Amino acid sequence: MTTWPRWLRRGRMEMLACAVITLGLVMMLQPIAMALFTWSFLTTLFGTLMFMVVSKFPE
Repeated sequence: MTTWPRWLRRGRMEMLACAVITLGLVMMLQPIAMALFTWSFLTTLFGTLMFMVVSKFPE
């Protein structure tokens, strides 16, 4: 079994995915820029999909 690079471990990548989900929610709830609101759903979706994938990575 080969070892994964340190930056591809589950802990860091799950934190990054959670940060992307949080960014998407902040973009969705802000009242200022319509462009941010427009991209908020795709950002949240990308973060969710990323979390589902990286949760399968080794520790």
